Formats: sequence, C-alpha cells, structure tokens
Amino acid sequence: MNLAPVLPILIPLVAGALSLACWRSIRLQRLIGVVATGLLLAASIWLLLLTVDQGFLVVEMGSWPAPFSIVFVADVLSAIMIVLTGIIGLAIAIYSLASIPNGHQRFGYFPLMHLLLAGVGGAFLTGDIFNLFVWFEVMLLASFALLTLGGERAQMEGAIKYVTLNLFSSAMFLSAVGLLYGMVGTLNMADIAQKVSSVDDPGMVTVVSMMFMISFGIKAAAFPLFFWLPASYHTPQVAVSALFAGLLTKVGVYALYRVFTLIFTQDVGYTHTILLWGATLTMLTGVLGAAAQFEFRRILSFHIISQIGYMILGLALFTPLALIGGVFYIMHHIIVKTNLFLVSGITYRLLGSYELKDLGGVYRQRPYLALLFLIPALSLAGIPPLSGFFAKFIVVRASLEASEYLVAGIALLVGLLTLYSMIKIWAEVFWKKLPEHVTDDSALKGEMKEPRSWALYLPVAGLAVCTLIIGLYGQPIYVLAETAADQLMNPQLYIEAVLGGQSQ
Repeated sequence: MNLAPVLPILIPLVAGALSLACWRSIRLQRLIGVVATGLLLAASIWLLLLTVDQGFLVVEMGSWPAPFSIVFVADVLSAIMIVLTGIIGLAIAIYSLASIPNGHQRFGYFPLMHLLLAGVGGAFLTGDIFNLFVWFEVMLLASFALLTLGGERAQMEGAIKYVTLNLFSSAMFLSAVGLLYGMVGTLNMADIAQKVSSVDDPGMVTVVSMMFMISFGIKAAAFPLFFWLPASYHTPQVAVSALFAGLLTKVGVYALYRVFTLIFTQDVGYTHTILLWGATLTMLTGVLGAAAQFEFRRILSFHIISQIGYMILGLALFTPLALIGGVFYIMHHIIVKTNLFLVSGITYRLLGSYELKDLGGVYRQRPYLALLFLIPALSLAGIPPLSGFFAKFIVVRASLEASEYLVAGIALLVGLLTLYSMIKIWAEVFWKKLPEHVTDDSALKGEMKEPRSWALYLPVAGLAVCTLIIGLYGQPIYVLAETAADQLMNPQLYIEAVLGGQSQ
C-alpha cells in the first residue's frame, strides 16, 4: 500500500495522541508540535511530487476494491492543498511557542491543533462523500474547542454563532448525502460521478446539488451566510485566528471545486450561474464590510470573505483558464491571509490592542515589521509583482474571455477597495504617531522581552518569502495550477484512477 496519501492524516493523528500522552509536559507538547508539523510538510511535498509524476494516487483501505472500500485519493489539487496545510501548520506551531499562554497549552491547545490538521487533511484526501462529512465534523469539533479555549465572553459569543451556522450546514450536508445515496446507491465520489448522469429524475439531482452548494458555501463563508466568520475569527488567540483564516474556509472552497467539477456537471448553465453571482456578491459584500471596520482582525476577517469570492469565481466560470486562476488564487491567499493575521498578533504584543485608534508608530520603531506587513498586504490588494497580482489577473482575464464584463469590473473594484483597507491599516498602525492617549509605549521603545520572540517573526518572514516566490517565480506555481485544472476539467481521469476496470 502506498502510504503517501494517508501520511498527511496519520502524522497529525499520531502527534495528537502523543501530545495527549505528554499532557503534563508543555515542553514536550511544543516539541511534538513543531516536529510533527515539519514532518507533515515533508510528507506533503513528497505527495505533491508523486502526484505530479503519476497523476493520481489511490489507497483502498481494508483490501476492499472501490467503490466498496474507504478510499483516499490524491490528485494534484488535493496534494497542493496538503502542502499548503503543511506550510501553515508548521508556521502556526512555531508562532504558538511564543504566543499561546501556558494555560491554554495545559488545556489541550496542541492536541486540538493536530486534530484540526488531521481533519483538514482528511477532507482534502477522502474519495468518499460520507467521509468528507466525517472529516468536516472532526474539523468542527477541533475548531470549536480551539475557539472557546480560554472561555472569555467574546470568545463564547463568537463560538455560539460559529457552531450554530456550521451545525446547520452539517445537517444540510448529511441530508444531501442521504438523498444522493438514495438515488445512486453509492458513496464513493468516483462511482457517484459515473452513475449520477443516469438518474431518472435530473431535476432532483439539481436540487441535491443546491443543498451541497449551500452547505459548502456556508463553510466557505460565501454570500449570504458568511456572518459567522467576522463574528468569531477575531475572538480567539491570534495563532488560532491565523490557522482558521488560512485553512478552514478553503476546505469549503475545495469541496465546492471537487463536487462541481466531478459530480454535478449535468446542469452547468444553472448551477454555475448561481455560483457566479454568489461569488460576485461574496467579493463585494466582504470588501465593503472590511472598509467599514476599524479593528485589525475584523478587517482581515471580512477580507477573507471577499477573497473567497475570487476563488469561487474561478469555479463558476468553469473554463480551463478560470480554474487555473482559482487554484492559483487559493495558493496565494492561504499564505498571505495567514501571514497578515500573524502580523496583527505581533502588533498586539507591542501595543496591547487591535483597535486602529489605539495603534501607531510601528514603522519608526520596527521598520522590518512594517516591511513584513507590506509584502502580504500589497499582495492581497493585487499589486505587481506580488502573488496576488497574478492571481487576480488570471481570474479577471478569464472573466473577460467568458464575456462576463460586469463580473470582471466588480473584481477590479474589489481589488481597489482591498487596497484602500490595506492602506488604512498601514496609515493607522504603522505610519501615524502613537496616539497621545496611549501612554505606555515601552514595548515599542525597547525590544520584546519574551525569550521566544524569534518564534513570532520567523513564521512571518518565512510566509513573506513564500509570497515573494509565488510572485517573482510564478511559472512553476502556474504549471501546478494548470495541471490541477486539467484534471478537474477531465473528471473521467479521476473516475478511471479510482474505479479502474469497473469504470464505464
């Protein structure tokens, strides 16, 4: 059995179990956290290299053939997502060494982090629609626990909104799975894709596809049910916010890409038109929400929503170039958004607030931190030659080629409003002088005294380098995205890889 497609799940699960076994030793939990996420990154790179070379990797558990066995499938898209999971996991594990209070670590922060990473990896690699639901629930359990760790009032309020809407999403997801199973008699996604076209009632298939769209749209924080995200992502420890911002909503986006390129392609004119306008409204409402905010993490939270719109737009246009742009955008955004949240955490450690009115003077005392903010901020806004420019350029060009001129215009407008928000943060946090009502600026005048302050800056610098590499040396990244898009546009390749001789 090829272990490559299951290692990204086994490593965090084993690491979580070891962390629980070392419950009384915070030092060992920290060590396990960094070593395990490093191994996860190494395993994910190996998996990506194998998928680029071989196309698809399929593991059938229990020696049962598909579609009867539990199947894990790795193609280039899922391998890309696993690599990004490894990068973010390692960055957060290092950042957590200096940012997570000991009390949170004693109550299970690191085991929960590993459980969340296992859930994310399982969602990216499963070839079974019901097990996709299971991995979503693993993620929900771990994320809810991380969200409430510390028990502060704001955290509990945000967690209630978060879990309520996500439980509704899960209930709809499970109902859709049940209806789909009743129509085709299988849960293997490749087998579903093969059989769904022969269902007697195509209208019912479209109804079920809408249920999946709503469920995954909620988890991706797409319009109109996105309000749980800005209500919750600014409440936990910043390392948790950054982990959520980088990965959780992208699992919903990935699920949309998977089912609406593999399973529900019979009524593209209907389903993908809804996705198109959902993506457009997601972009617009998210960026307008960000423009109205004056709290660092809330601005960034609303920008998660607006950027999700670009990713869904690539799927909605459903052309080879659009899918390339969508996959490229996912790669760019996960790195950039995580980094911006990590930078916000450093400014909080320096000045004790996320409110823009209470911040200032960082550029004069920490010019290197200002530079580390500018790289992901300008990339998010789409300024050349950073990664966000190429991601936006591909998606906008795909919109123009599909004659969706209004959508292209809105995408460009959203980019300008994103730049406005980033300039607002720059002006308030880094450029202006420290406000007079903030009397204790000793943190800015001196160096941070934490013995592990390097752990705050190292992940930020590393992610900034990743952003520069994607922008300045984007050809290999584009080729990866192109390969992933080719596989998405040819679902028969996936079906044949999973079912082999049983495919029709």
